[in-house]
Formats: sequence, structure tokens, C-alpha cells
Amino acid sequence: MNEIVGSHDLLLVTLDTLRYDVAAELAAAGRIPNLARHLPGGRWERRHAPGSFTYASHQAIFAGFLPTPDTQGPHPRLFAARFAGSESTAEGTFVHDTPDFVSGLARRGYRTVCVGGVGFFNRQGPLGSVLPDLFQESHWEPEFGVASPTSFASQVTRAEEIVADLPPEQRLFLFVNVSALHQPNWFHLPGATRESGDTRASHAAALEYVDRHIGRLLAAMSSRRPCFAIVCSDHGTAYGEDGFTGHRLGHEVVWTVPYAHFLLDGPEAVA
Repeated sequence: MNEIVGSHDLLLVTLDTLRYDVAAELAAAGRIPNLARHLPGGRWERRHAPGSFTYASHQAIFAGFLPTPDTQGPHPRLFAARFAGSESTAEGTFVHDTPDFVSGLARRGYRTVCVGGVGFFNRQGPLGSVLPDLFQESHWEPEFGVASPTSFASQVTRAEEIVADLPPEQRLFLFVNVSALHQPNWFHLPGATRESGDTRASHAAALEYVDRHIGRLLAAMSSRRPCFAIVCSDHGTAYGEDGFTGHRLGHEVVWTVPYAHFLLDGPEAVA
């Protein structure tokens, strides 16, 4: 990351509530081609979430504790605050002297921008302002939220506008919290009704919806210079497994999440 920071734009996308098993099945079946073409080997990495719901997980993620590989560590981290005795800070780790890497990147000259999705990013109260306040600039509208059937398309449009408005020399760290997977998601499944409720199938349909628009986001973020992208879930959710529904609970489908990071070539590589 010490070679990336300063030379690349950075993108972090959290696919809020996305389960690993659903993500892996769709990638293997060719149902998310736009994401799969960027996944190393066309497959998601299986990892463990740092929290069982959005607020806890994102507090950890922004402190550098991204989802952890599901094998015994220690596993070197991409970002870490400087503190003695850290076993996951390695030679390639971007070490910052701030409590979160968002402000650490700002100190290195990055414009830090949040495009929020779920309620913890909506600024409609003190709790919904904690995470957006980490950024120099934040955006949220009802069209970005969980109740909007066009949430991700709207978020991508805003991201495109943000990129277009930046001076060419300005480095960018863009964070997008994708709300489309979160309940309610029944409206992404053709033929489903509100009475049908949310299901594992509608969860999968929501990921297919995201995949139809993710290419626009990746194209925008690589339109000025190369970009380092992280795409992952913050936690999963249960649809009746062992009698559990939802998240903020300690079940395998909540703790196991998909993860990938990859490089996007800049415009010079396309020319």
C-alpha cells in the first residue's frame, strides 16, 4: 500500500449485508459478470467480518481492520494506525498517525468522500453522522437508502459527478456503502411482492442489480489515473437458518463475508 498511496485513487465499496455463500454462488454461475471479471481468479475470497452489523463493522474497517482471511493469522493489513506491538502491521502496510485511515489519507492529500447508503450514513441524527463525519465530504439522499429500488444506480450517478468535479491533480478516496442488499430487497426479485417478503433469492437478485451498475462506478474511478479498489461485505444476514433472521447475531452466515481487492488501470492503459 505504500506504493499505492499517493500514486493511485482509492475506492472502498461495502456491499452492505452481502452473504458470502450467495456472492460465491452467483460468481460461479456467471450471474455477476461485471464484478467477476475483476475478482482474482473470478472468485471471491472468503473472510470473516469485523462486526455483525453495519456500525460496528465500519468503525473497525475505517480503523484498518478489514474483513480477515478465514485462515489462522496474523494476516498483514493494508492500513494500520501506528501502535506498538501490532502483529498485523507489515512492511507493505500504510501506517498512519491518525485513529482511522480516512483521516490518514486526508493528511496525505487525498480528498475523502463518502456516498452513504444505509441509515448509519443518513445524517438524520447524531448516530447517523458519526461515520460520515470521518470524511471531508459526504452525500446521502433517500434515493440512496434501503427503501429505494434504484438506490445503487443513484449512488453511482452521484459518484460520477464527484469524480467529474475534481481537479485532475486531486487524489481521491471514495467510499460507497451500497444499501441494495439490505432489507427490504424483495423488489429486486422479478414477480416478488411486499407480501412475499425478503428471501435468499431476493438477496441474490439484489446483487445482480448491483452488478448491472458496478461497471459505471469502476469506470469513473479509473478515468483519471489507476485506482486501487476494495469490494467487500461488512457482514452477512440470516434468512431463517437455524431459526435466525437478520443480523447483529453470531451465526456463520453473518460472520462469513466476500472480499476482493484489485487494481484498475488508468486511462493511459486504455489509450
